[in-house]
Amino acid sequence: MAQLLPSSLVLALVFSATDVILCTENNGCVARSFGYDSVVCECNSTYCDSVGPVSLPPLGQYSSYLSSRAGSRMEAGQGQIQVSSSGAGLRLTILPYQKYQRIKGFGGAMTDAAAINILSLSAGAQEQLLRQYFSKDGISYSVVRVPMASCDFSTRLYTYADIPGDYDLKNFTLAQEDMNMKIPLLLRAQAMSPYPLSLLGSAWSAPAWMKTNGALTGKGSLKGQPGGKEHKTWAQYYIRFLEQYAKYNLTFWALTTGNEPSAGRMTNYSFQALGFTPEEQRDWVALDLGPALQSSSHPHTHILILDDSRLLLPHWAKVVLSDVHAARYIHGVAVHFYMDGLVPAETSLGATHQLYPEYYLFGTEACAGWGPLDRGVKLGSWDRAEKYAHDIIEDLNHYVVGWTDWNLALDLTGGPNWVKNFVDSPVIVDAKRDVFYKQPSFYGMAHFSKFLWEGSQRLGVSTSGKTQLEFSAFVRPDGSVVLIVLNRSSSTIQFEVWDQGVGYIPCTAPAHSLLTVAWNTH
Repeated sequence: MAQLLPSSLVLALVFSATDVILCTENNGCVARSFGYDSVVCECNSTYCDSVGPVSLPPLGQYSSYLSSRAGSRMEAGQGQIQVSSSGAGLRLTILPYQKYQRIKGFGGAMTDAAAINILSLSAGAQEQLLRQYFSKDGISYSVVRVPMASCDFSTRLYTYADIPGDYDLKNFTLAQEDMNMKIPLLLRAQAMSPYPLSLLGSAWSAPAWMKTNGALTGKGSLKGQPGGKEHKTWAQYYIRFLEQYAKYNLTFWALTTGNEPSAGRMTNYSFQALGFTPEEQRDWVALDLGPALQSSSHPHTHILILDDSRLLLPHWAKVVLSDVHAARYIHGVAVHFYMDGLVPAETSLGATHQLYPEYYLFGTEACAGWGPLDRGVKLGSWDRAEKYAHDIIEDLNHYVVGWTDWNLALDLTGGPNWVKNFVDSPVIVDAKRDVFYKQPSFYGMAHFSKFLWEGSQRLGVSTSGKTQLEFSAFVRPDGSVVLIVLNRSSSTIQFEVWDQGVGYIPCTAPAHSLLTVAWNTH
């Protein structure tokens, strides 16, 4: 553990029972090692390390924030911008005249499981956890995905209209999970946030009686055809959901056409799913969902199609968006991160943007620990933080406008999940000890969410030569520039940043690190 700590005053308490070292670093992280390649930061009801509000130094200086496998967590630095080049081997040049997409935001999902875990803590620890994500002292999440009824990260199977034959949705009602857990937590998160949260609704399955297989799980789709009564009722279900949440002053920025439509076309699929082909999705939006939303009291809520792997692009987008009747109701294309290693960003995201530049691309789900060979929670895994950062940078460099993590919090096993599909989360709760652990992936998210405000616009960056660094640059609405740099290599890389308007910024990216550099331009 010694090499994980900076040469600062260190308070080390050895927990002999668990053989775990607890240490307070100068940047406030109470670091704990659980035997993986880095550490978690432990928080309780009275203490949690925090980035704090970020304000940039005056013109001529820069701020930097560093997280690393070696133990740095959003470690703040500041320096003088130089008039001339340092002659460093590598130069990244900011190209302010090359402008691309504007950012919407970053966030996570308020699943039933996340809500259960947050509420399993004492009042003080709950408050700390929510502040970490949503307050200006925390990492400034602005997007929250909200499952419409149950998903695998629920403790039971339910929808909001489980009484068979209820085509008028007379018995539509939110669940106890919404009323007692998700809604109160969303209201608390909103109260902490300096700006309105962008809520995103996704449904996993229609009620069983509306489906071809008569079940919430497995291979099944809506009965009948788009334009028919099941399809119309399913569209109205979305409207009812919006109306019910609006009673609590929670309005939705967007809805997706349904979580992972490809899953509902797989035989014996193990949890809630609703199958759609791209053709069926196109016609359902054109004939049912689009008109229902437009004539509702929520006509400004966006519709995002796909909500599934980018493996399905650009084909899915071509089928849906080339139809003018469907496309007029649609704002964007939602993608999940799971199969990203199988398909290049350029041939999926890039190709979709080139074909349909007026529709934005948005990341709606990601988690670590989902694969059969790398399952569940790994406390302190830096490798997983790097996978997040790599994917976010790749997405941002291919026109994606935001990126949403999966569960905001899970327990030590990576649940609860009724089908035991346990995964990892940036925040892991140990209710018995009334503590929560902020994983390296929490800080991985912070390097983006804390700095890339809504409206920030991606800029071009050129390099003076080949490099293993991965990076993306943005100009924020106030004119300041933010550069995020990931070094996944095992050696330190020295480089300089040239912004013609201000000068040269000397930088160091340690081995296995994530660096955010920001500066004013006027």
